[in-house]
Amino acid sequence: MKRERVELLSPAGDLERLKIAVMYGADAVYIGGKQFSLRSRASNFGLTEIAEGVRFAKQYGARIHVTVNMLPHEADLEGLKTYLRELERIGVTAVIVASAAIMQIAKEVAPRLEVHVSTQHSTTNSSAIAYWEKKGMDRVVLARECSLDEIIATTKASNIPIEAFIHGAMCISYSGRCVLSNHMTDRDANRGGCAQSCRWKYRLYENGEAIHDEADPFSMSSKDMMACRYIPQLIEAGVASFKIEGRMKSVYYIATLVKTYRMLIDEYYEKGVISEERMAYYEKEFAKAENRPSGVGFYAGMPRAAGHLYEESRNPLIQEFIAYILDYDEKTQMAYIEVRNHFAVGAGAEVFGPNCLNRPFVISDLFDENKEALSVAKTPMQRLYMKIPFSVKRHDMIRRRRSI
Repeated sequence: MKRERVELLSPAGDLERLKIAVMYGADAVYIGGKQFSLRSRASNFGLTEIAEGVRFAKQYGARIHVTVNMLPHEADLEGLKTYLRELERIGVTAVIVASAAIMQIAKEVAPRLEVHVSTQHSTTNSSAIAYWEKKGMDRVVLARECSLDEIIATTKASNIPIEAFIHGAMCISYSGRCVLSNHMTDRDANRGGCAQSCRWKYRLYENGEAIHDEADPFSMSSKDMMACRYIPQLIEAGVASFKIEGRMKSVYYIATLVKTYRMLIDEYYEKGVISEERMAYYEKEFAKAENRPSGVGFYAGMPRAAGHLYEESRNPLIQEFIAYILDYDEKTQMAYIEVRNHFAVGAGAEVFGPNCLNRPFVISDLFDENKEALSVAKTPMQRLYMKIPFSVKRHDMIRRRRSI
């Protein structure tokens, strides 16, 4: 099998995030439709929005994959064939599917669509991949529970492209096999309704007696995955696609991760090596978008206690994203911005964007839309004017900088 340059695959929960992912360097974006998709609380896309997303992505040479990954009951199949034909017609590249029935239907009614086997199948070996190859599938998304050695061995022994997760939330169970949400809330995790019960806080009792400190409840949550140190080995192994989890995450999260992974991947292809200094730099960049503490998932083998979040984090995460740039006047050096988090005049900041790499400055002049001077911005989504002493562009972002 010919080895192609690895695909960087980003999530997107709505059209804005899809466009940000593409502009910041994603080769492909996976999205959910309003039907047949998990993550039912994500904004998700109607067919008109999917079509617009496909048109936008094509301008950048990027592709759109659509999740059709619910495990359907009988009533859920209504309208499926029409939906798949529409996805094919508007130019979607692939559907990501968990149900073998939907896979077969997709191949029959929309043969130009690639069909990718979802991670919900917990595929962990080359024999399973050979089975899906015989069924005519075009790609298999490996289970997040695979180690690096297992991914290397599986990819080497397989004849169809392999996709692997490199970043994002982890499931406390084998992906898609947890029924805590179903049992505790009657929300079906395999039909888009997971309540993430593993991330709740619990107190433990036996025969009515507390056997865990009631003042310090615990969870069963996993740390998020951050596998940046394994990128060189995964490229050399021939993994076809690197997948970031997070269709419900923010534009800032997507922009930060896609931009940073784009740089890391491109640097490895250019130089053939990532120095320890450069890897440490990339880790710091990823940390700027953390929602919770991270680890390496299963890449180093079975996670130990340090890979879980049994207690509250003792290091609360900081909201770094402070503003989104809407416009910039080169003559006055004034940027028109949309506030995302609290900041004050005199604070250190930096701009990053699709074509801008962490340019630092100190926030000085700040005005409201009536040109009244301000000393602090404290209202999310408020639009203000801010002086930035270098050229910036629409869709660049501003985040805090602790030192200049």
